[in-house]
Amino acid sequence: MSADPIAAAADRLYEAARTGHPCEPVRDLIGLDLDAAYRVQFLNTRRATEAGRRLVGRKIGLTSRAVQQQLGVDRPDFGVLFTDMEYGDGEEIPFDRLLQPKAEAEVAFVLKADVLAPDATPTEICRAVDYVVPAIEIVGSRVRNWDIRISDTIADNASSGCYVVGGPLRRLEGLDLPALGMTLARNGVAASHGNGAACLGNPINAVVWLARTCAALDMPLRAGDVVLSGALGPMVPVAPGDRLEARIAGLGAVTVSIGAAALSEKAP
Repeated sequence: MSADPIAAAADRLYEAARTGHPCEPVRDLIGLDLDAAYRVQFLNTRRATEAGRRLVGRKIGLTSRAVQQQLGVDRPDFGVLFTDMEYGDGEEIPFDRLLQPKAEAEVAFVLKADVLAPDATPTEICRAVDYVVPAIEIVGSRVRNWDIRISDTIADNASSGCYVVGGPLRRLEGLDLPALGMTLARNGVAASHGNGAACLGNPINAVVWLARTCAALDMPLRAGDVVLSGALGPMVPVAPGDRLEARIAGLGAVTVSIGAAALSEKAP
């Protein structure tokens, strides 16, 4: 473990991800310093890309007031998406691929143009969007018992896990994003309700925030990127064998199943 607190925090989270055993929070090393937290995230992102993982977009976190209240934080954050994090509609995600998982229903935006300006307008963002689809994000935390503050979750790639996109593909024209009603069901029983307005008032606002933030950091959003908007309602705990279905009125639906736990993870 490095004596440098940034490297030490990155090592702690990296080992938790590698071994599948959650770790202690990293705020003892970096405090609540958001810049330091992103430096930890970027260090582990570089490790991942050097190991061959490929970036395909970004996720926005903590856009729902309900989720902020659940986690005790008060602002959005972002993380990166890799190719191995995406699963297809109706597929099964192995439970051992996840760590302390919870599910959120979101809007996924796919871009057709780069967004380079740190003062990009909502109109420019709308023009840069190719299409939108419903999505389920299975968030996870390398930090034991989700004992996180904002610096912990930022350092931990915004508590990322996996994601699933559904359909159909829809253009923004004619969609009233704030009014989109969402229901997330677990094993056929509604477990979370929300709407587009729960995501910073409008999911487009979340993408604007992300685009400006990333451009200011000289790591702008690019054509082809997938952007997960952030939750439209409260998170739902996930257990082995669960089947999740998100329906977003006016947008579409997406389903995913969670595989059984490995024998060593099952209760005796």
